Amino acid sequence: MDVPLIQFIDVTKSFGTDLILKGLNLSIYKDEILVIIGKSGTGKSVLLKHIIGLVRQDSGQILIKGIPFHHLSVEERNSFQKELSYMFQGNALFDFMDIYDNIALPLVENSNFPKEKIKEKVFMRIEQLGLSGAEEKFPAQLSGGMQKRVALARALVTDPKIVLFDEPTTGLDPVRKKNVHSMIQEYQEKFEFTAVIVSHDIPEIFNLAQRIALLDAGIIQFEGSKKEILDSHSKILNAFIKGEDL
Repeated sequence: MDVPLIQFIDVTKSFGTDLILKGLNLSIYKDEILVIIGKSGTGKSVLLKHIIGLVRQDSGQILIKGIPFHHLSVEERNSFQKELSYMFQGNALFDFMDIYDNIALPLVENSNFPKEKIKEKVFMRIEQLGLSGAEEKFPAQLSGGMQKRVALARALVTDPKIVLFDEPTTGLDPVRKKNVHSMIQEYQEKFEFTAVIVSHDIPEIFNLAQRIALLDAGIIQFEGSKKEILDSHSKILNAFIKGEDL
């Protein structure tokens, strides 16, 4: 198999006296859809924050294309960070900004693009995600599903190679959840980015996932395909899927 795009090796992380990650090992491969499942409070969001650099591990290593992160030059680290994008839980749209400005925000903040180039890229994503005509509206004027499209358009406007999704269907009904899953799958295939999705949507999310990782008790208890999940005899995995406590 190819060298992982991102690899966690024996990663630990504590906040005060709370040990969240306890020697976590995980591989993320280029252009795949990896779904991370697990109970609330098990460290799934903390794992994502390690990838985007919001937190640093206490011990262990995080490798980027086979190279320890701390061995990368400043230029290489910055280049990797520019390849990342993040779709926040609850969308994190700014109510005081119209849809155009919400989508344009990453370009305005993090690049030297001229206004005309920003406009070109924003309207390209607006058209591609079916948001034409909504650019002058505000988030509160849109349905929950449309707000998800805006959040995804903002996440994709920088042409990222890796997109992290933290509970992208929070607060949506089953039909809209299915629509969001389909949307992620469609645009992941279209734009060929690596997707890492934290989700509680069991078992629906399995139809989207190419690989699944179960995080429990601070470590990855299971890592494999949908078929491997269904064939697994792991007590922890099967109990989680059925919503049971061990």
